[in-house]
Amino acid sequence: MSQGGAAEREAAKHQDQGWAWMVLLAAVLLQGLTLGFPSCIGVFFTDLQHEFQASNSETSWFPSIMVAVLHGGGPLCSILVKRFGCRFVVMLGGLLSGVGMVSSSFCKSISQLYLTAGLITGLGSCFSFQAGVTVLGYYFVRWRALANAMASTGVSLGFTLWPLLSQYLLDEMGWRNTFLIFGGIQLNCCVCGAIMRPVQLASGSLLQSPKPGEEPGRKAEEAQLSNGASSPQPKLQQQTRRTACLQMLQKHLAFDIFCQNKGYQIYTIGVTWMMMGFALPHIYLVPYAIQNGVEERRAALLISIIGFINIFIRPFTGLLSGHRVSTGRRIYLFSLAVLLCGLSNFICVISAEFSMLIIYCVILSIAMSGIGALIFQVLMDVVEMDRFSSALGLFTILESITLLIGPPLTGLLVDITSGFHYVFYNSSFFLISAALFMVLSFCALEKKNKLKDVSKVHLDNPSRYQYNEMPTEPQSESQSPPAVVYITSI
Repeated sequence: MSQGGAAEREAAKHQDQGWAWMVLLAAVLLQGLTLGFPSCIGVFFTDLQHEFQASNSETSWFPSIMVAVLHGGGPLCSILVKRFGCRFVVMLGGLLSGVGMVSSSFCKSISQLYLTAGLITGLGSCFSFQAGVTVLGYYFVRWRALANAMASTGVSLGFTLWPLLSQYLLDEMGWRNTFLIFGGIQLNCCVCGAIMRPVQLASGSLLQSPKPGEEPGRKAEEAQLSNGASSPQPKLQQQTRRTACLQMLQKHLAFDIFCQNKGYQIYTIGVTWMMMGFALPHIYLVPYAIQNGVEERRAALLISIIGFINIFIRPFTGLLSGHRVSTGRRIYLFSLAVLLCGLSNFICVISAEFSMLIIYCVILSIAMSGIGALIFQVLMDVVEMDRFSSALGLFTILESITLLIGPPLTGLLVDITSGFHYVFYNSSFFLISAALFMVLSFCALEKKNKLKDVSKVHLDNPSRYQYNEMPTEPQSESQSPPAVVYITSI
């Protein structure tokens, strides 16, 4: 007891004070370097088209792959964090991001860019971001919610600064030299990872260098193989590997929750459908403005306006989503934000003047802030917290698929019609239909649950079948956070 109490006091010295705030600063920079980075890709869209003589659809595959891998690499990142620790994975991600962008500056075809800037840089950004968010859970207990909210401002800073820097460097030295410089900037993720030094847990082990856990069924396999029966060994080994594989999938991809939890099923389908149109304005807004006569520097400024407004609106929406007034209504507030995001696209269709595009960016930024603040809050509401990590794994994998295919399909539509305004029609269709689907489905689900309550038909585990608010209170200092939580951000 005394040794355990001493270990807990030692661990508490590193939490919510001192070096923890340096780790928070590193997390802010990480989010700006990773999640904020894809916001500048639209600045290079026209130049890349001319350089490689590529269509809109071919060019849009490059940012689509980057964003999809950034969002969908969570399960792989979680495995690496469990085996090697957060610090190593953050630094590995920074190295991959830097190598990917440096390699991109030497690409001779658009397909090579898919591999370097798309896959390698996207995967590196995923590792740095996901592991950086995870380590905050170890350094902060009492101020964990505040720390995560402050860290998310890095995304807004990235949205603000990356497009302006990109346009300046593009004008001064071209896209190849700009990508080369970006590779050096991305290496700063390694510096942020170095700041995230290990913390001594109550168990006496280092959170950053956990012992590799035994694979499921390993002890049973060893016991069976040691009994001298040599003939069934191959069959036992094969069965054990199959069991381990199934348990791994169950841990990181919660298909059982998807099949049994109607709330999670509706929400996952709705968000996955929404992502088909969510990323389109970020990729095509700058080319659309340039095509309609807006000067290139002013066109790049549009993305920065979205990020700048996010800096101030996101904390407010975060506080609103956590207030008790929002309890039981978060899914409807989220759907409202998605609906507003879809309706705002019609502003671009009405007029492409710079003043109208600024109004569009303001409204879009407000809607994006609501989506970003609520997307994981709602997921916590519909899924038990002890299964949240695995539910999030399937959630991010599915949304990354639509993030991957949405922009190229829309680019193909632009190539066929030669009209950029179809980008915003397409985005509005997916966003508005997703918002209506979620609202109507959850209304029907709640009505069905009320009828069940009236008829006094009790289920064995109601939280698995109905939309309930799950408690999201912070863990006590005596409890360590989940070993791995992979989170994406909007």
